[in-house]
Amino acid sequence: GVVLVGGCHIGPRVVCSGCGRVVMGKRKSSKKSKDIVKNLTKKQKKHLREFGEEHPFHDKVSDKIEPTHIVELSDISEQSDSGSDTESVLEQVTAYQHLCSTLKNVGADESESESESELEGKAEDEDGEGKEEVEEEEEVPDVDSEVDDENGEGEGDSFNAAENSNPEKTLENDVVIHDNKDTNDLEDDFTDEKNEAKFCLESNYNVDESEVSCTHSSEDPFKQHVDTELDSNDLKTITQTKKTMQSKWTSLGQLVWTSPLLKETSIKELSCENLENLHLQKPLGATWPKLNSQTHAKAKLNEQKFFTPLQQGLFSIMNAYKDLYYPERTAIQNGEEVRHTYCLHIINHVLKANSHVLNNNTKKHNRKADVDDEGLSDQGLTRPKVLIVVPFRDSVLRVIQTLIGLLDVKDKLEISNKKRFKDEYGSNPDDKPPNLKRPEDYEAIFAGNIDDHFRIGVAILRKSIRLYAPFYSSDIIIASPLGLRTIIKTEDDKTRDFDFLSSIEILIIDQADVYLMQNWEHVMHLLKHLNQQPHEPHGVDFSRVRMWSLNSWSKYYRQTLIFSALQNPQINSIYSKHCFNYKGQVAVRNMPQTGSICHVVVQLPHVFQRVDVSSFTGLPDARFEFFTKKILPQYREAVMSHTLIYIPIYFDYVRLRNYFNREELNYSHVCEYSKKSTINRARYHFLKGEKSFLLFTERFHFYKRYNIKGIRHLIFYELPTYPHFYSDICNMLKAENRGDEASWTCTVLYSKYDVQKLTPVVGAERAAQMIQSSKPVHLFVTGDDL
Repeated sequence: GVVLVGGCHIGPRVVCSGCGRVVMGKRKSSKKSKDIVKNLTKKQKKHLREFGEEHPFHDKVSDKIEPTHIVELSDISEQSDSGSDTESVLEQVTAYQHLCSTLKNVGADESESESESELEGKAEDEDGEGKEEVEEEEEVPDVDSEVDDENGEGEGDSFNAAENSNPEKTLENDVVIHDNKDTNDLEDDFTDEKNEAKFCLESNYNVDESEVSCTHSSEDPFKQHVDTELDSNDLKTITQTKKTMQSKWTSLGQLVWTSPLLKETSIKELSCENLENLHLQKPLGATWPKLNSQTHAKAKLNEQKFFTPLQQGLFSIMNAYKDLYYPERTAIQNGEEVRHTYCLHIINHVLKANSHVLNNNTKKHNRKADVDDEGLSDQGLTRPKVLIVVPFRDSVLRVIQTLIGLLDVKDKLEISNKKRFKDEYGSNPDDKPPNLKRPEDYEAIFAGNIDDHFRIGVAILRKSIRLYAPFYSSDIIIASPLGLRTIIKTEDDKTRDFDFLSSIEILIIDQADVYLMQNWEHVMHLLKHLNQQPHEPHGVDFSRVRMWSLNSWSKYYRQTLIFSALQNPQINSIYSKHCFNYKGQVAVRNMPQTGSICHVVVQLPHVFQRVDVSSFTGLPDARFEFFTKKILPQYREAVMSHTLIYIPIYFDYVRLRNYFNREELNYSHVCEYSKKSTINRARYHFLKGEKSFLLFTERFHFYKRYNIKGIRHLIFYELPTYPHFYSDICNMLKAENRGDEASWTCTVLYSKYDVQKLTPVVGAERAAQMIQSSKPVHLFVTGDDL
C-alpha cells in the first residue's frame, strides 16, 4: 500500500509503506523555501542535489496529526518488478543532475581545444590512465566497413561535420554531431513549396522570343548535342571501341582525346575574338565579363578580355559537351577560375533548356486542339538536369554566389529563401580559433562552413532563382556525397529515392581528391544510381520526353566534368568506367618534371625500396610481408627509436597496429579517430623516447596538420596521396643537438603500381627509371649543404 504523509516543508509526499521510497510529490516555490535552502548544511544540500529533496530525517513534522489516506496501486504495477525498477532509474535523473551533466559536457568540449603548448603537462597528468584509454580507442570500428549503413557515414564524413565549430575537435565528438543531424528521407528536408506554381515549367510560357533565338541556331553546341539521335550500332561502338589521340594546347598542356565515334574528333582551342561563337544565352554575355573581371583582378583581366587562358581552354571543351578530367585544380591557385567556368557552362545549359521548353509551351498553347504534339520533345523523364558534387557547404555558397552574379542584371534578380541559405551555408569568422596556424593549402580547403552533409535544389526561371526547391522541381542539385547517400540509401530500404538522378545531363565532381579523405564509397554509390529509369512518372508528360531518354540512353548523352588536385587510380576509374558520353572524353595529362622531394629542406637520405608483386590484388599482402620481414627488423634496435611510420590507408593502419600488439612492440598510434587526450599522450611519449614507434595515418595529417616533434627516422609504408605531404612530413625533422642529422633516415616503400603517386614525388624521368630498373633500391639525398 501507499501512505500519504503530510507535514514536510516542501509539500505532501506519497511514500511507499513497504520501502519508504517517494513515488510522487510536488514542490511549492516560495521565498520561505528558498530561505530554508540557504540554511541547510553541506550534507543536506548534497542529499538535496542527488535526490531532489531533503532526507526524511530532517523533515519538520507538525505536532498536529493529519489523517492517513490509503491509495491502492493498479494491477499493472504489481505484475512486474521491472516497472518499479524503471521508475527508480527515472527518479534518480533529476533536473539538477541533468544541469550538472551539461556543465560537465561543456568542460569536456573546452578541454578538446587546448593549445599544443599544453601537450607535455596534459600528457603527464593523464599518463596513469593512458593504457586504459588506448585500449578503448582501439575498439573504435572502421566506419568504411559499414558503408551500407542507413545513415551512410564514412570515416572522413563524420570528421568534417564538426570542423566548422572547432577544428581541434576529435572524430568521436563529430560522430555524435552526425547522429543528431536529420538524415531522414528527402521529404524531411526544408523545401520551398510556396513558389511551386511560379517556377513550374509546364505552366509558363515565353514572353520574349529573343531569349530563345540562340537555341534556334543550328550551330549551337547545345542544340547539336541534344538533337543527335543515336542508333544501336552507335551504342555498340561506344561501349566496345575507343579511338585515342594526343594533342597539346597552350592553355592546358598535354591532352588525351578519346572518341568512341569517328565523327566526334578533337576540337580546336576556342578563339574569343567573336563573342557570338560562344553561343551564350542572355544575360550571360553581359554579366560574365563583369563578374569574372572582379574576381580575377590579380590576373589583370579586364571586361574586354572574356577569359583567363585556363578558362579559355576549359570552356572550349565544356562548350563542346565533351567529358573532361582536369587533375590540376588547386584550392590556392586556380580553384575560383575553374568554379566560375563550370558555373558559366551549367547556367548557359539550364537557360537554353528551360527556354526551349517554354518556347514549346507557347507553340503548343497557340496550336489547335486537334494538332499533334510531334516535334515538341524537349525534356527528360525528370526535371533536374545538372548535378554538382562538392565536399563542403562553403563550396555550395560560392557556387550559388557565382550563379546569382551571372543572372543578376542591375540588381533585379529575385532570389527566394536567400536569408535562410546564408544562415545555413554561411560561416561566422569568430568560430575559427585566433591562434590556429596551419599551412596555406589547409586554410584554403577548410575555409568557411565545412559541414559535409547537405543537399539543396535550385530552380531557375527567367529573372528568378529559387533556393531549396524540391528536387523534382529543380534544375540544379548541389550536394555532398554523404548528403546524396542518405537519400539513395541501400536496396533493402523502402524509403530510398534516386529517381531525381534519372535525367542528369551534366555531372560535375569538384575537388574529387577531398572525397578520398572522406568516404570514396559514397561517390561510387552515387555513380551506380545515375541515369537509371525512374520507378514513378513524377507527373511527366511523356509526349514531351526525348526518345533517347525513353530508351534509357541518357548516360550516353551525359557530360561528366571531373576536377581534382591530383591524379589517382580511384579518380581515374570514374573517367574510364563511368563516362559514356558519345561526344568523347578529354583528359589533361601533364607530367611533373620535378617532384615534391625537391622541397625537402633538411639533410636527409631517402631510400626507396621497391616491393615486387605480380598482381595488384596481392599488393597489400606483399607490402605487409616486406615491411614485417625486411624493414621492421632494422628498426628494432634501441638506436633506431623515434621512428614515425606514415600510413595512407586506414586498413593498413589497423593491420599494423594489431601486429605491433601481437609482437608487444613499444609504440604509440594516432589516427583520425583518436581522442585529444590520446593524441597528446602519444606525441609526448614519442617526443621523450618512451615509445619507439608512432603509427601515423594520412587522414589524421590531412585534417589536423600537427607538427610531430622528436622524429629521427621516417618510414613511408606507402607513398602519400598528396605529393606535398611527403615534403611536409620530411621537414618535421628538427635537430635538437649538433650532429643529429647524421643519424636521420627515411625509407619509402613503392611498387610498379604506384607510378601515379611516385611521379609527383620524384619527377617523371626518375619515376620511369625506378620502375623499370633491375635494382630494387634507390637512394636520394636532400639538404641545403649539398
